[in-house]
Amino acid sequence: MKTWKLVSGIISIVLSVFVVFQSMMAGLANALEESGQSSGSAGLVVAICMLCGGIVSIVSRKNNSKGTNIALIILFGLATLTGFILAGNYSDLYIWSVWCLINAVFAIISLRKGIRN
Repeated sequence: MKTWKLVSGIISIVLSVFVVFQSMMAGLANALEESGQSSGSAGLVVAICMLCGGIVSIVSRKNNSKGTNIALIILFGLATLTGFILAGNYSDLYIWSVWCLINAVFAIISLRKGIRN
């Protein structure tokens, strides 16, 4: 799981930069269209959770404690729920939410492995 945490952390940090810029454009489109959707703001929440989750993942790669795995589950789970529920017309947010779901599932697996050992 050490390798997975390092790789997923790096990928999450890099992807969060793309999500921020896409969210800004989605928010601008929502404002110009006056659609009343909040998909741009939801994208920023997903990006912040991805960034924080990536940092926690990298920092905790050598430490398989319950606390860090629970923190990863909460961060990536929150990003997943926010993305799926509030995507609206920002359809790329579904892709980023799936990535966060994958990370949350692997954090659950890492937590379960840590409990058994």
